[in-house]
Amino acid sequence: MLHRPRISVVIATYNRKEAVLETLQTLPAAGIDFSQDEIFVVDNGSTDGTREALARLAGVRLILAERNFGSCAKAIGADHTHGEFLLFLDDDARPREGSIEAMLAHFAAEEKLGAAAFVVQLPDGRRECSALPGVFAGTCVGFRAWAYRQVGGLDRTFFMQAEEYDLSFRLLNAGWRVATFEDLVADHLKTSVSRDAARTTYYDVCNNLRVIGRYLPPPLRAIYRRDWMQRYRWIAERHGHLGAFWRGALAGRWRSMIERREHLPQRLSATAVEDIFALTFVRTRFERLREQGVRRVILADLGKNLHAFHAGARESGVDVLAVADDFFTGTGRAYRGTPIITTAQALTYAPDAFVVSNTSYVHAQERYRDLVNRTSKPVYNWFDGPETGSAPPISSTRPREAMRRSIEAPWTASPPRETFVAARTPITVHEAAVGAWAE
Repeated sequence: MLHRPRISVVIATYNRKEAVLETLQTLPAAGIDFSQDEIFVVDNGSTDGTREALARLAGVRLILAERNFGSCAKAIGADHTHGEFLLFLDDDARPREGSIEAMLAHFAAEEKLGAAAFVVQLPDGRRECSALPGVFAGTCVGFRAWAYRQVGGLDRTFFMQAEEYDLSFRLLNAGWRVATFEDLVADHLKTSVSRDAARTTYYDVCNNLRVIGRYLPPPLRAIYRRDWMQRYRWIAERHGHLGAFWRGALAGRWRSMIERREHLPQRLSATAVEDIFALTFVRTRFERLREQGVRRVILADLGKNLHAFHAGARESGVDVLAVADDFFTGTGRAYRGTPIITTAQALTYAPDAFVVSNTSYVHAQERYRDLVNRTSKPVYNWFDGPETGSAPPISSTRPREAMRRSIEAPWTASPPRETFVAARTPITVHEAAVGAWAE
């Protein structure tokens, strides 16, 4: 009987030869066993010698894509895997020593854990994370393979931007849990590439509209569509990308209309909505503030989930005086009738408290630290970090087969290990009608 891999690592790369080679070299220290696990690298049509260098590596299976599928090329690699768990990595992301065993321990301890995301550490000491608490960051994330396949996997038509939202929403809607753990850490080098910023704006707008149309129930669909498009338009104005914004908006609305019927059965459940947007959680926090005598607040940050805070305050009888955000402030700008002002202006107001209105814990922590050093008023932050608990260690004396959970779907045995050496599998994948970026 052929050996079934424990973990299948999937990396997508494009013209980052040195970065991807260095990432592969760090995997053994992180806990990847090249003799027991699978390592797939999907090359998106590199022209810098990446393909030739990877083809010479033993233990790495190289998949050649005929064109650039962006970060969603990981879906192509995942289609060829056989491991019980998947690990998706950016080509310049390095899981730290011992993190793989910690990830496996989390999966072993919680059978409904579908995705275990890593804390992403940047070279300057800052961290990266998703804007929403129920969404994983795709830089470094592990999946239970059965959960990943049950919900259809990564949608390669997204190319880049919001593909993590799409997959996270489906996992949560199917009853799986998505969590980020403090003891899982990956260093992200943010390797410099010639990424087109206007193209990023296009896909941000287009794909976020697709996610809204696919999954959000009314009236949340209209609320978040208006909020997110207003936010992205202001970002585009600041960076001079209004043309890309409008192209993305048109493509996204068109795709949303086409996909809405197809994805109607995937409309988010009430439980999934709460996991993602924390609407009830935030409202109950405002209710407690009101019980403590807080009547007027300033919301600090025009975060992507500002609606949860603005609506939660109003529904609890707490008046929102303003939204303080130095990036989005501008003449006459307002969020649903509430003025958007600078932090300096906010400090001249007389609220009972400041509430950090950002569900991205990285930005929320930064905003909280800034405000507590600048005001004597109470400052509240309700999203202060990933889960801190470590999973119980897996006994090194117990056979791996005994600690594995059986998968609920049949699997096809992987080819003998020697065929993984410099294996070339050219892939032909036709692009779906996604409203392609116009160069």
